[in-house]
Amino acid sequence: MTLNYIKMAGFGQFIKNEREKRDWTQTEFGNQIGINTSAICRIENGTQKFSISKLERLSEILKIDNQKINDLFFADKFAKEALKYKCSESVFSVAENNATYFRNTNVKQAKLNFENE
Repeated sequence: MTLNYIKMAGFGQFIKNEREKRDWTQTEFGNQIGINTSAICRIENGTQKFSISKLERLSEILKIDNQKINDLFFADKFAKEALKYKCSESVFSVAENNATYFRNTNVKQAKLNFENE
């Protein structure tokens, strides 16, 4: 699975594609992850959100790296929010720059805290 594939499908569609690749019914998949069949249907068609608390289990079931699952989940969530509030395309590069800044700030703070101990 590549990031390009991830970017092309919403999270619900991603789940549906992965489930169908494995020839699992919605019921079979739901039983493995602990979600009822009707909720799986709504998640796949985008009318219900997938629970953050189930991301790690989803990664285990699908045998896909947890980081990729998290990236897809949060990218989908962010893109929907940006669309909802009619943000311009530049919001994505601004968000990327902000994330880089926050990562760097946290690393520096962690080093300072570590060195002071």
